[in-house]
Amino acid sequence: MRIVEDDLSGPEIAEFLEEHLREMRSVTPPESKHALDLDGLRRPEVTFWSVLDGGAVVGCGAIKRLDEAHAELKSMRTASARKRAGIASLLLRHILDEAGRMGFARLSLETGSEEHFLPARKLYEKFGFTYCAPFGDYRPDPLSVFMTRAL
Repeated sequence: MRIVEDDLSGPEIAEFLEEHLREMRSVTPPESKHALDLDGLRRPEVTFWSVLDGGAVVGCGAIKRLDEAHAELKSMRTASARKRAGIASLLLRHILDEAGRMGFARLSLETGSEEHFLPARKLYEKFGFTYCAPFGDYRPDPLSVFMTRAL
């Protein structure tokens, strides 16, 4: 497996992200869905990585610059057939390292509060993220939890 910075121009990543958005729409009402679409991920303040196994996309993740010292983790996803195979941990470790190299002092995230998102919350806890108040443009939402970690 290899992790590559992705310009989001390929059909494989577009399909992978569309599956992500479909899943988020199926478990989260529109007013609580914060996943970015392709246009949102192509913005200059976003850096996006794909995890490739051979030619197949098996995972992805991004960071969005909030200010000079703070970034947000976005679009973490592992292919359904590859969950629990260590891909998310490999990618999150890479993103934490890259965020530090980019000069960020803090990385925060929003994820769901429902049972569906429990594996994600456990992963973030394992990597030192702690629960926090809403940040950036987020507002309190019973379907969202917010986490942060110093780098």
